[in-house]
Amino acid sequence: MDRIMSKNQVSVLSYSKKIILGLQHLIAMFGATVLVPILTGFDVSTAIFAAGAGTLIFHFCTKNKVPVFLGSSFAFIPVIQIVGQAEGLRYAQGGIIVAGLIYVLLSLVINKIGVSKIIKFFPAQVVGPMVIVIGFNLIPTAFNMAKTNFYLSLTTFATCLILSNFAKGFIKQLAIIISVIVGYLLSLKMGVVDLSLISNAGFLQVPKFQLPAFSISAIITIVPVVMAVFMEHLGDITTNSQVVGKNFIEDPGLNRTLLGDGLATMFAGLIGGPANTTYGENTGVLALTKNYDPSILRLAAIFAIILSFVGKIGGFLSSIPQAVMGGISLVLFSMIALVGFKTLKNAHTPMNLKNILIIASILIIGLGGHVGINLGIKLSDAVSLSGLSLAALVGIILNALLVKFEDYVNRKNS
Repeated sequence: MDRIMSKNQVSVLSYSKKIILGLQHLIAMFGATVLVPILTGFDVSTAIFAAGAGTLIFHFCTKNKVPVFLGSSFAFIPVIQIVGQAEGLRYAQGGIIVAGLIYVLLSLVINKIGVSKIIKFFPAQVVGPMVIVIGFNLIPTAFNMAKTNFYLSLTTFATCLILSNFAKGFIKQLAIIISVIVGYLLSLKMGVVDLSLISNAGFLQVPKFQLPAFSISAIITIVPVVMAVFMEHLGDITTNSQVVGKNFIEDPGLNRTLLGDGLATMFAGLIGGPANTTYGENTGVLALTKNYDPSILRLAAIFAIILSFVGKIGGFLSSIPQAVMGGISLVLFSMIALVGFKTLKNAHTPMNLKNILIIASILIIGLGGHVGINLGIKLSDAVSLSGLSLAALVGIILNALLVKFEDYVNRKNS
């Protein structure tokens, strides 16, 4: 009897830990996911609901193997704004659905070609700098949040670093949520928390679901974004793979991750939310906690769905000062960049001329915008292929060409 009780206690403790870790992922994704509907005009609660439901759809499509959270995509913001102002948000939803459908069609094409033929285009000299670019491109956003109050952000940042480096056991895995609590309590003491966000929020609310409408002009405006977000998707799944130590492009397969992302985006467009995408914030949480259990991300998704109906919880999360979230985000995004450097190191990537050219090309194109080097390919009046998307594309093509040239030279000399 005692043995049975002991097993039950362990089970309950395990579930309790998962719940706390799930809440930690929810906090990490909340700020960015809420910002997208605020900037585009979509209902915040609907966006949160779509993020939670979209994450569950993604996990179903990927056989529950990939620890990913899908949140609102920033890449779609400019085209949603253009269509929203010209025709209304319902037509933007229609364009989002078509974009998601293209994702689904791409997944079918990749499944037909075979994922094994795709993997060879992603050696360490391509993957490593892609991950570095993702991390470094996110850091300025975190810094802009942090600089709203450096005292708060540095306190939160330092708390997280100390816990993640010196704490033991489960406390170490809770470094993020504990740091946010410390930052929030300090914010309360300093009187910089907007408590009206909590008091004015209702206890229960129903998200403002609305059906889409379709027009050729809206579709033509939104669809070109797919090329950019496809490369972004490749980068995010590659980063997630490097953090976890598994090749998710191979198993469950890029076809399945694209299918999950596409169906989640179509679902968001159907109910009145912005397009979904994989989130760097949550990948940063994985890198920091070293806990890669996908079921924790599914718990976070369920919490997001519940949150969309409970105004008080949303009000509390919205009241967390930007500086506190900035301090945490600096840690998370730096962890992603660090994974990129580790990818190159662990693969023992030779620093020959070929690899230096590939790495340098990806870094210059991907990070050039921060130093005035703005390279891009214009796809439409509102969309251009630039930053990470262009960097990844150039890196993949350049590597393939140089490998073929290297093989040709070797054959000629042999």
